[in-house]
Amino acid sequence: MKTALTIAGSDSSGGAGIQADIKTMTMLGVYAMSAITALTAQNTTGVTAVSEVAPKFLEQQLDAVFTDIPPDAVKIGMVASSELIETIAQKLKFYGAKNIVVDPVMVATSGAKLIDDNAVETLKKFLFPLATVITPNIPEAETLADIKIKSADDMTRAAKIIFDGYGCSVLCKGGHSLNDANDILFDGDIKDIKIFNGKRIDNPNTHGTGCTLSSAIAAGLAKNLSLTESIQQAKDYISGALAANLNLGKGRGPMNHAYLIAK
Repeated sequence: MKTALTIAGSDSSGGAGIQADIKTMTMLGVYAMSAITALTAQNTTGVTAVSEVAPKFLEQQLDAVFTDIPPDAVKIGMVASSELIETIAQKLKFYGAKNIVVDPVMVATSGAKLIDDNAVETLKKFLFPLATVITPNIPEAETLADIKIKSADDMTRAAKIIFDGYGCSVLCKGGHSLNDANDILFDGDIKDIKIFNGKRIDNPNTHGTGCTLSSAIAAGLAKNLSLTESIQQAKDYISGALAANLNLGKGRGPMNHAYLIAK
């Protein structure tokens, strides 16, 4: 059985983070493992507390996974401190990790910054060069490319700037009211821009979509799908999970990750 590792924070309400990643990887047919970067007290209405793990403990988690069940792919979600980012990069290089998907969780949908400038610079310096693909949303792509994105052409330009800077493929996600959830993949060939069309689904419960997409891509790569095939599988999976119209909680609720087996 193919295996995948998620390195991210825990979401106590189960809609995002480690919990969403494990559900997604499992539903897509790979064995899921985790290394937790932070514990959070959160639900559909927001985050009330965060307790970050010590770098040494994260290192021990990664050693435990890689020395026993080496992952066929790795997904990295929100990592808030430079020390933890450097720890992850060092271990991934040491173990020769492959098929690395980085979801650069830096900017909330509201526009609020989630990690400080030092951590952003560390992310760019140490993790992006190791990545197979990174999956920024519009605000994150604007931050990384240092341009404003108002159109699909701007998305392509931002993705090229990021690729040129760090050498990793870039999936620029268009779900932030720019278009019908169409994503653009740039992998170095300006003549071969890949567009993944997505139909905007009328469902306000979208908590964890970014986590889910990146972990679904990692699951595809773990199964030896191409990057393009992995992204398409991820898009299809998210569309189904949203279309199932799960309605839980008092805020922006989670998707139904188990829609494929729901009765």
